[in-house]
Amino acid sequence: MRNEVTDKTIVFSLSDNSDESVKAILTTVYKALEYKGYNPINQLVGYILSEDPTYITTHNNARSLISKIDRDDLLEILLKNYLSV
Repeated sequence: MRNEVTDKTIVFSLSDNSDESVKAILTTVYKALEYKGYNPINQLVGYILSEDPTYITTHNNARSLISKIDRDDLLEILLKNYLSV
């Protein structure tokens, strides 16, 4: 059977994590990474791209906190804030 290309757009729907709770978690994780001497931006990018929690330190419960945010939700919130939409 042959796969046919379609012109239809797939709708992507995300859960209801509030922007404020995600911001609080990201701030805590950022500070924990910074405290431990890591480059927080590099570590967060590594985590977002791979979803490998070992990019995030366990200091101050950061690894556990970041795992509470769905990666798709995180990307949506980051894009919305970056683009100010």
